[in-house]
Amino acid sequence: MSFFNTLGRSMGRKGSTPTTPTAEASQPQRKDTPRNQTGHHASTQGPSRGELVTYAQPTQPKLFLERPFVDASLVKGSFKTLVALPKYLDVMEWVAFNMFDFYNNINTFYEAILERCDHKNCPTMTAGDQYATSPPCLLILTSARLVYTWIDSNNKHVKLPAATYIDYVFTWIQALLQDQSIFPTKAGLPFPPTFPATCKHMYRQLLRVFAHMYQAHFQDILHLRIEPHLNSLFAHYLAFGLEFDVLDKKELRGSPSNPTGIGFLYEMWKESGRLD
Repeated sequence: MSFFNTLGRSMGRKGSTPTTPTAEASQPQRKDTPRNQTGHHASTQGPSRGELVTYAQPTQPKLFLERPFVDASLVKGSFKTLVALPKYLDVMEWVAFNMFDFYNNINTFYEAILERCDHKNCPTMTAGDQYATSPPCLLILTSARLVYTWIDSNNKHVKLPAATYIDYVFTWIQALLQDQSIFPTKAGLPFPPTFPATCKHMYRQLLRVFAHMYQAHFQDILHLRIEPHLNSLFAHYLAFGLEFDVLDKKELRGSPSNPTGIGFLYEMWKESGRLD
């Protein structure tokens, strides 16, 4: 089901299409916080039409891509039934409820490894290793990393410590969740036409938090013995994104030269049927 395709029916405008705002949702103003929150990594440009894209597996193994860790889960079977829209419930109510729930759960997991995510251990918002291909198709692991940057008030991409970046994300999302004009909780208040686009942007930023936790802190997750819990939450998150069309697969996978670690995890779970 496409969340965007059902918007017209949910709001009583049969066949209407939501308008995507030209600018991203603005971040609440606060001291020393960049005005915009539209972080991007350097290589997000997709392939040209007809181009064959291949994603090479990391040359250095990642624990979260190795068994038994990749299979660790609290839920057996597919997550699709968990995210299905309940009968008689409005789709936007269901999406709003889940976005609120995901935000709280991701926040809880991050708090568990917060002490390890300091400026020394995580000077940038990493999400994967960077790879370079040279003839004849030799994959080389470079010293560079896939890093998300933040767009500041001057529209410049700036690198931030991961803890600062994630704090900005959580602050921005919390403000949105508390805004009655975006996430109405009182009877009679409608959802705005831009609600799907806002949720998609929120989803993308929370996906980056997952990407960093897996890439930089999975060892810490193992020490706490909560890898089945994190895998279950992330699989639930991916299944929800697929079901309601808020998951951007280009964002999830990165580019062939700058892949994300969670992109490989997604492919493994997809092949196993966990997300179907």
